[in-house]
Amino acid sequence: MDSVINKSNQSPLSSGGVEGGSINERQDEIIAEFQDFDDWMDRYQLLIDLGNGQEPLEEKYKTESNLIEGCQSRVWLQADYQDGRVHFQAESDALIVKGIISLLIRVLNDQTPQDILDADLYFIDRIGLREHLSPTRSNGLVAMVKQMRMYALAFKL
Repeated sequence: MDSVINKSNQSPLSSGGVEGGSINERQDEIIAEFQDFDDWMDRYQLLIDLGNGQEPLEEKYKTESNLIEGCQSRVWLQADYQDGRVHFQAESDALIVKGIISLLIRVLNDQTPQDILDADLYFIDRIGLREHLSPTRSNGLVAMVKQMRMYALAFKL
């Protein structure tokens, strides 16, 4: 049986996809990308495109224990700990939600547990994401961030 948390030094996941940099550098890059679009329909399309560009989650990680509670859509989050850093992979069955989790992964992936716990995720408000989400999607965003922080806390211990 696969566990939700993998603390081994051998990650079963590929390492690709996320550029280096600090959490704040990554957030600033996202803010700059979203500033190119004034219309929220274009920003939603960017979210969808980001979600579609995300590597699919391996089927073995699409388990009940990896589902994030509090999300209207189904969102699976897999966290692994390797070389002192947390590696996230996720997938959702909803296009916009898939884009949102891909943004969170882009910011928090391959960071230390302490950096994840200390992070001020200011990009969420600066790109206008929170104000343009329905209440249920906004609750789902909070649940995704909370779950990522819970993994970081578990790996820190």
